[in-house]
Amino acid sequence: MRDVLAELLPVWRAGDTAGLATVVRTFRSAPRQPGAAMVVAPDGSVSGSVSGGCVEGAVYELATEVAATGAPRLERYGVSDGDAFAVGLTCGGIIDIFVEAVSRATFPELGGVADDVEEHRAVAVATVVAHPDARRVGARLIVRPRGVTGSLGSARADAAVADDARGLLAVGRSEVLEYGPDGQRLGAGMEVFVCSYAPRPRMLVFGAIDFAAALARQGTLLGYRVTVCDARAVFATPARFPTADHVVAEWPHRYLAAEAQANAVDASTVICVLTHDPKFDVPVLEVALRLPRVGYVGAMGSRRTHEDRMSRLRAAGLTDEELSRLSSPIGLDLGARTPEETAVSIAADIIAKRWGGGGRPLSETAGRIHHDARLEGELKDHLTRY
Repeated sequence: MRDVLAELLPVWRAGDTAGLATVVRTFRSAPRQPGAAMVVAPDGSVSGSVSGGCVEGAVYELATEVAATGAPRLERYGVSDGDAFAVGLTCGGIIDIFVEAVSRATFPELGGVADDVEEHRAVAVATVVAHPDARRVGARLIVRPRGVTGSLGSARADAAVADDARGLLAVGRSEVLEYGPDGQRLGAGMEVFVCSYAPRPRMLVFGAIDFAAALARQGTLLGYRVTVCDARAVFATPARFPTADHVVAEWPHRYLAAEAQANAVDASTVICVLTHDPKFDVPVLEVALRLPRVGYVGAMGSRRTHEDRMSRLRAAGLTDEELSRLSSPIGLDLGARTPEETAVSIAADIIAKRWGGGGRPLSETAGRIHHDARLEGELKDHLTRY
């Protein structure tokens, strides 16, 4: 829903009703992931996507109907055995889509959820999408790190779902959870879709150069909150980096150490050092590579710069294990030349590291296209610790 909030909120605030279709479950090669959404406004206009075009028409009609009747529906779309080009996904995937009417009456908490998303506060929305009692379908629980609002119909269900939703929220995962009709953990019959709105991950770019401007645009496109930092105030200006969320004039290592001390750097944060000047990049890399959990650390420079940088970092006391976390020279081998092409190669490297991709052309690989291993590992790690 995050991607259609801007279109959904005006309808909600005006007291009208919109049809909201959300991908809640996928199988095989589905084009959109759980949480992807489409909104059909009262005037018939549509925003968002649930399938990249495969079933948009059918979902549009269903969302229009549900907005009018108020009766939520859970529908499955996929390739049928008899006709792969009927209403379905010709890519071979299957998706479950939950369609509901959204208004002030059906979703009174939407304004608060939107505020949380806007202010980068973690929040999860748990919605009953299937239940033996049709009256409980569409019931909603808003789960925050501390406290819940709403109800799924019973205190037992609320407690079980809130606990599990916080685990999913911690790793930014959205999925359907199954319980007994009253929230029994070893039961079946009630399906709850938990949509996690974790704060947007951070991208910290050190070095206010033209490559940083191009990378800031890529980072924004990928959904990161981008900060550009440079010790030289004359270069670190918002005018030079209009797509960055923040531009900071400060020594990089001091800024990063302060952010880490404030718990503003976590396992989803990516750090890109583009200064290729040892007086800037070595101190900030010392801090970055010693952080206990960070998503990605990369540094720009030639092969010669890389070797010199590694020598300086070893002299500073960094271990081989710490140095192994550094992606340097930064980016994948795409043959990039321009700042924009280089930014694409860096973004591609970040994506590959995040999802466990190998960086090879898909035409040279076999098996699943989408990688889930790292996210599964993070979820298991969180559940073990909590």
